[in-house]
Amino acid sequence: MSHRSPDPATSSGPQTAASPVAPTAPVTPQARPVRLGPRSVAALLLVSAVGAVGFTWPLFADPASGLGAHAQDAPWLFAGLLVLLVGVVAAAVSESGLGPKAVAMLGVLAATGAALRPIGAGTAGLEPMFFLMVLSGRVLGPGFGFVLGNVTMFASALLTGGVGPWLPFQMLAMGWFTLGAGLLPGPDGLRGRGEVALLAGYGFLAAFAYGTVMNLAGWPFMGALASDIAYDPRAGLAANLARFLAYCLATSMGWDLGRAVLTVVLTCVLGPAVLKALRRATRRAAFESPVTFDPR
Repeated sequence: MSHRSPDPATSSGPQTAASPVAPTAPVTPQARPVRLGPRSVAALLLVSAVGAVGFTWPLFADPASGLGAHAQDAPWLFAGLLVLLVGVVAAAVSESGLGPKAVAMLGVLAATGAALRPIGAGTAGLEPMFFLMVLSGRVLGPGFGFVLGNVTMFASALLTGGVGPWLPFQMLAMGWFTLGAGLLPGPDGLRGRGEVALLAGYGFLAAFAYGTVMNLAGWPFMGALASDIAYDPRAGLAANLARFLAYCLATSMGWDLGRAVLTVVLTCVLGPAVLKALRRATRRAAFESPVTFDPR
């Protein structure tokens, strides 16, 4: 009787030949926000604290303190914020969170935002740069967003000739604006229409907030040009707050509304495509991966 060895294809015994392994799909890296180090965070908090004082001091100044007599000097004193803002950028660049690839992305987005600003400047507050700041802050994170807002506003001021004592306030306000977009909930899970609606709503409210804080920066220096709505150093908080609200309604409401509506429209129309492009660029850049060179 002949002995027939079992067929390897049908045998249930142990296999000695290597079984073919199905190829696995490549893992797509996630678009991660740029993280800033502790020195950058400390500098950011310092600038924000000093900036908050620079914006709100007229509302809380004691009428008997005599600060109102120096109201015309305040913009030059608080222009020293610019030095601190530059320190934030320098500290951020010097740490690993903003490597060469992230700095390149920062330059591209800042240049794009600076180029967008003059398109609608001077026409009912139509400033298309704001929607780009919202989307960039959302994808790249609050720390990167704060630096981007500062650099973009500085570059646009150089481009449009808008350099003056108001520039540090604009830089700080835009930094807060972009930082806020990076702090919105659901950065990893929320996508599609829900995310666009969230960003559009934030852009609408933040556009008014930007205009309001910038009004605070210029309101104390009106002097006697509009006595009913100007800052009165002899009045208390309630009286000056009422004057400030009247000032906002009379001078900037139309500009803020135009900025807010345009931000919403551009976010809804262009937001999905821009978000996709930013996330793709962030994945390909792999900001947190160290740069390595192949040996020759």
